Amino acid sequence: MAQGALDGLRLIEMGQLIAGPFCGQLMADHGCEVIKIEPPRRPGDAAEGDPMRQWGRGKPVWFPVVGRNKKTITLNLRDARGQTLLKRLVARSDFLLENFRPGTMEKWGLGYESLSAGNPGLIMIRVSGYGQTGPYAPRAGYGSIGEAMGGIRNLAGDPSSPPSRVGLSIGDSLAATFACLGAMMALHHRHRTGQGQVVDSAIYEAVLAMMESTVPEYSEAGFIRERTGSILPGIAPSNAYPCADGDILIGANQDSVFIRLCKAMGRPELATDPRYASHVARGENQAELDALIAGWTRPQTSAGVLAAMEAHGVPAGKIFRAPDMMADPHFAAREALVKVAHPEFANLVMQNVFPKLSETPGKVNWPGPSLGAFNHQVYHEMLGLSDGEIAELTREGVI
Repeated sequence: MAQGALDGLRLIEMGQLIAGPFCGQLMADHGCEVIKIEPPRRPGDAAEGDPMRQWGRGKPVWFPVVGRNKKTITLNLRDARGQTLLKRLVARSDFLLENFRPGTMEKWGLGYESLSAGNPGLIMIRVSGYGQTGPYAPRAGYGSIGEAMGGIRNLAGDPSSPPSRVGLSIGDSLAATFACLGAMMALHHRHRTGQGQVVDSAIYEAVLAMMESTVPEYSEAGFIRERTGSILPGIAPSNAYPCADGDILIGANQDSVFIRLCKAMGRPELATDPRYASHVARGENQAELDALIAGWTRPQTSAGVLAAMEAHGVPAGKIFRAPDMMADPHFAAREALVKVAHPEFANLVMQNVFPKLSETPGKVNWPGPSLGAFNHQVYHEMLGLSDGEIAELTREGVI
């Protein structure tokens, strides 16, 4: 089997944090050669490179994930010599990925017109808060703001509390995922025509794409969705239910599945009770039905309830945290987690490569490397710079 569906392609990654680099991670996971550019270390700098190198709770272990499978180099893009080197790299590459504020690349003379002049097939992937056009384009845009504008913040959390966040940088990750999807579409177009193009992925639009029917519900019926906590109104039963040792999720809102849940509970008569016998009726009596199910689950262990659900074919599951993931046999069987050797962290376990491809599977080959770890390989082997030239550019802060 060949390794990596994107083997043979090269991406130059610029930018930092998550919205751009997660796109680079997805492509590197599947075999694309990703060369990540970071600013050179300067005397007196408190931190170095991408800020993700300092992120992580407990220990700074986020960069080993988002930087995995990438070749890290340093390059000063504000220096004319650095810009020239960037153009030489781009001329030998398939993709350029950046997530700076719109206009930054153009200010450096590195806009699409300039870069594609030396590489007409270049696919430039641009991730930003609001997109490359429109009145908000020049604004600074973080994932949290895109989540608010896209609508998800208004729907996340309990109605008794202010708008919440998911607990992850979901807006950034969605924008990066859409950027990767757009890059694959553009690659297919290039296969047919030889022509590159710009992929414009905005954080707020990536979030908006996930918003189901919230806009037409308003435009057609004047209905505005609001926060509903752990339930979807009218979809019952589907909720978190308490057990003696913690909560579990049960989803039994389909008629046939609800019948099986009633049998598992020892209450088969509930399936024909007019209050619960249909989807509409269960939705109208959602709170009452949830209370009834919670009364059944509360005195039992989660393992006991989950065993009953499995025996009766009712979708249910534990609410996993990291320790549960690491101990779970399904995670192990699917190799959903992988232990990665690292020079600093002795027990580095991270999520594996997804999705799984049968003929060209991706793989975590190495964790995010140190700042400038691939400088010599890229500048010497790819661009042909001599050791003396590399040493001079390093002394002068260009690389």
